[in-house]
Amino acid sequence: MPKMKTKSGAKKRFKVRAGGSVKRGQAFKRHILTKKTTKAKRHLRGMTSVHDTDTARVHAMMPYA
Repeated sequence: MPKMKTKSGAKKRFKVRAGGSVKRGQAFKRHILTKKTTKAKRHLRGMTSVHDTDTARVHAMMPYA
């Protein structure tokens, strides 16, 4: 049986924490930033968690993570 491959797009976007939860970067902070307030951009900094309903989907894309 061949090895399962990790989706290369998923390995660039997600990191699996030790407890099994998945962290991801925030959306809406790449472009069109001039019309967004400083407060809104500040709250988009850093990482956040993938929602519980999507965690199984991300684990399926990254079988060895």
